Amino acid sequence: MKKTILLGLLLLVAGFLAAHAASVSGAWAADSRITCASTTSTQNSGLFEVLLPAFNKAAGIEVAVVAVGTGQALELARRGDADVLFVHDPASEQKFVEEGFGLARRPVMYNDFIVVGPAADPAKIKGLKDAAAAFKKMAAAGYHFVSRGDKSGTHSKELKLWKQAGVEPKGNPAYLEAGQGMGNTLRMANEKQFYTLTDRGTWLATKDKEKFNLQIVVEGDPALFNQYGVIVVNPAKHPHVKVKDATAFADWLVSPAGQKVIGDFKDKNGNQLFVPNADSAK
Repeated sequence: MKKTILLGLLLLVAGFLAAHAASVSGAWAADSRITCASTTSTQNSGLFEVLLPAFNKAAGIEVAVVAVGTGQALELARRGDADVLFVHDPASEQKFVEEGFGLARRPVMYNDFIVVGPAADPAKIKGLKDAAAAFKKMAAAGYHFVSRGDKSGTHSKELKLWKQAGVEPKGNPAYLEAGQGMGNTLRMANEKQFYTLTDRGTWLATKDKEKFNLQIVVEGDPALFNQYGVIVVNPAKHPHVKVKDATAFADWLVSPAGQKVIGDFKDKNGNQLFVPNADSAK
């Protein structure tokens, strides 16, 4: 009888210890998952499909991505709904840091913006190297332009180009605001046979798959440079932020290992979609 009771107690203690170990293990696993608010371009291009598994293998940390426009990503982080940002609007990013919401902004990579449009090219802008001049000609020709209209980094760049062109497109019936990500905006432009501004990475990753009947009409202007940066959310604003793991992710992105993954990432035709530049001050 005594042996039976002792055995029962030993099994009870063993069960408690196993449950406690599982609880600790589960808590550790939960802490090894961070949320990254990023852009639709990094998602649509397929970059995260190679970047995140490589980081997980190196650090044992999972990254859940919320892919929205840069403006929305910044708002998510301001509310404490993300641990780290990976976006592409340097002015807005710097403001985010200056307001105390981010620890620091670090450059990661770049590509460029391009204007795509119908083969007929009604505004006659194909081949122009001055993006603002192209936008002015589009306005004179009646716009026929689809804007992302979502406060993204691409939308921010587009608004700057209209301003440089000295025109205000809002209110024109041939200026459409999609209010959506880059992929859907390109689909709308293709359907309407309108112009739009896109990052080159999303264009290269989707044009053949979607069978877009659009072409690049404006590229090569330095004003179309498209820089991406990473920012860890400041735990002083949101104490629940997983700053250690978020910093590990940011550090890895700018490390030789992370930069190599970015530099090696190409589309099926061998085109490089992003150029790593962590050593840049941009």
